Amino acid sequence: MTLPFPAREEIARLTARMLLEIKAVDFSAAQPFTYASGLKGPTYVDCRRIISFPRVRATLMDFLAATVLRDAGFDAFDNVAGGETAGIPFGAMVAERLSLPMTYVRKKPKGYGRNARIEGVMTEGQRVLLVEDLTTDGGSKLSFVDAIRETGASCGHTAVVFYYGIFPETIDRLAAHGVALHHLCTWWDVLAEARAQSAFDAATLNEVEAFLRDPRAWQAAHP
Repeated sequence: MTLPFPAREEIARLTARMLLEIKAVDFSAAQPFTYASGLKGPTYVDCRRIISFPRVRATLMDFLAATVLRDAGFDAFDNVAGGETAGIPFGAMVAERLSLPMTYVRKKPKGYGRNARIEGVMTEGQRVLLVEDLTTDGGSKLSFVDAIRETGASCGHTAVVFYYGIFPETIDRLAAHGVALHHLCTWWDVLAEARAQSAFDAATLNEVEAFLRDPRAWQAAHP
């Protein structure tokens, strides 16, 4: 298929718009969300919702494939791996668009049979693109990348729909592990689109901006 290559800024704006439209993102300053870390924040994102909206799903996967081709190259990969669990459907759809084999990576060995972390066929020397739904600080990506490299394949790129964009150490952390990050939009893009749409009241949007500018300080003030 012919993939669209809109400007990076337009991809970010449209991605943010679609995430708001399908209610994959939410802001709440009065009743902050509790994250897996136990810390709190006024922002929430659930990219798993994307798979239930066919037109949004198709457009975002086109954007993700186009972004990877533009940023990494047109013959940069031999295999696409989705990260368990949210990355598996996205990995499959990106692999289809790039006409590449698809595999997936378990968070940990399944504990029986071959005790494998890689499902599907991945061979030594293959250049693998890791696909996930989102990244915050990049930590979970490193474990997936290591599992891929243990097969003898290489993995120097990961692609996600959503990157938090508020923890400056993320890009450096991935780069130190030899991994480049490709993404469609960040919280800043979502905030800008939410303001343009007046999707939330001004007080909530101002509180979200305060969180994005200094998440650690905001969390310290909201234990």
